[in-house]
Amino acid sequence: MRIVGIDPGTYSFDLFGLEDDAKIIIDEAVSSTQVFNNPFLLMEKLEALMPLDAIVGPSGYGIPLKNIRDMSGSDLANMIPLDTEVAVNEGIKLLLLEMKARKYPVWFTPGVSQLKTVPRYRKWGKKDMGTADKVCCVALGIKDQSERLNLPYHQTSFIYLEVGYGFTAAMGVANGKIVDGIGGTNGAFGFLSGGGMDAEVAIRLKSPTQEVCFAGGIKDFVCSLNGDKDIEPEDLKNYPEGMLLWAENIAKDVSSLLVSVTNPKEIILSGRLMKDNFIRDSFTATLEKYGKVVLVNKPSIVAKEAACGAYLIGEGILGGKYYKLVKEISLLS
Repeated sequence: MRIVGIDPGTYSFDLFGLEDDAKIIIDEAVSSTQVFNNPFLLMEKLEALMPLDAIVGPSGYGIPLKNIRDMSGSDLANMIPLDTEVAVNEGIKLLLLEMKARKYPVWFTPGVSQLKTVPRYRKWGKKDMGTADKVCCVALGIKDQSERLNLPYHQTSFIYLEVGYGFTAAMGVANGKIVDGIGGTNGAFGFLSGGGMDAEVAIRLKSPTQEVCFAGGIKDFVCSLNGDKDIEPEDLKNYPEGMLLWAENIAKDVSSLLVSVTNPKEIILSGRLMKDNFIRDSFTATLEKYGKVVLVNKPSIVAKEAACGAYLIGEGILGGKYYKLVKEISLLS
């Protein structure tokens, strides 16, 4: 089987694929701005890999498991906002429409809020409990912990923290199932994102658009205090107050998930910014009071964790080695 997983990130679109769960056929990242300007760039990469048996596509906020041939206009609207010019959203929309036109073997996957394993009462008043790519990340986390600790899938238990360039999200896993989550627009600050917004702030915004989700984060905090026009994540070692703010925020999300996952075996870190030793060490030092902190293992060199997890889900959907994993997280009945 030849399967590719796609992760549509704020900073880049990542692709990871294997043939027969052994030979890497793609392990790449393309900037989201490039995809926005030319969605056919990804088409060219996928065309070069054909024939493919499955592509786990960029599903945004997620929909129940569905093949692209059955994608409706309402599905598209549920996956991504359609009234913005945000690069990542426009790139995803153009990409999905072109994939459907070309009859690619694409599957869309759910976000945390669509999972039956999350109790209905925890979903009340929530949209972003973790987007579809975050579910893919957790699939990788379940596989990783299962292999490292020699556990069956149904005995895995952890809190998963995904720290991307734009957003920070946290999900709770108990008995091999996602049971709760705090999405990037609903909780801790991200490097770009302000996370969950104070309603008293929100009602004072004039005609807010989705752009507000990409502002107000750690980057803006540091720049506002120091008069800097721009910084990158690696600069945070020079701004201890910014790191204190961020570390405290993620600790609040992790500690709140301990209500839903009372005795996690580990806290698993992943995401683009976990490549930075200073940021990773700062988070680890803050989170160790809640449990053992580990960095997730991924099979890729370039592609991010979500693309690797998307591959696992695609392979499982087709009845391969990870079928039991996909069943465990209730993507298949």
